Amino acid sequence: MSSTEKYHATTSHSVSKKAYHHGDLRAALIEATRQLVEEKGPDRFSVSEACRRAGVSTAAPYKHFKDKTEMLVATVLEGMDRHRSKMLAALDGIPEGSPERITAIGMEYIAFALSEPGIFRLKFGGFTDRIADPRLEEGGQQNFSILLTEVAKCLGEPGITEEVRRRGFLLWSFVHGLSFILHDRRLAEKGEEFDLHAILEDVSERMLN
Repeated sequence: MSSTEKYHATTSHSVSKKAYHHGDLRAALIEATRQLVEEKGPDRFSVSEACRRAGVSTAAPYKHFKDKTEMLVATVLEGMDRHRSKMLAALDGIPEGSPERITAIGMEYIAFALSEPGIFRLKFGGFTDRIADPRLEEGGQQNFSILLTEVAKCLGEPGITEEVRRRGFLLWSFVHGLSFILHDRRLAEKGEEFDLHAILEDVSERMLN
């Protein structure tokens, strides 16, 4: 069983009714939305099915969300928060200013893309591009700032300079593109002979020197 399959096996049909009974209707609906997006993809998500999954009436979502789009946006935002927390946690114990911190961020980025492919596609598959919600832009910048901050430390820069942004963008472009390649099993198989951590380590060192 692949890591993605294991992820789905442990999270499917697991919306916490306990959370809902304690009054956290919004959280229960977001979790139901997340599950359905992962299982069926963003395009096949429906509000009514999310309601059934959460065990609530079809009128319940409108206490917190205007429509289907708002439910999906809320789910993306929560996913971005979760991703941010995981990237920061991946830095624990790694010396400041070390390229290994860049590698750790890259590994966590790919891990998130593969363990939550539905949320990843929802964020980068065109859906959020059509929505004028400043929270999405802010969330994306906060996540990218984690990488930029570490690049600045590695380069000995006093802050987020133009050169830091340039190298940060190059690093992000590589890892982001690699994440999409690894989604495609036929393409991913071409790289199975290589050690992913070693590749990211090599790229980090080259981009920072």
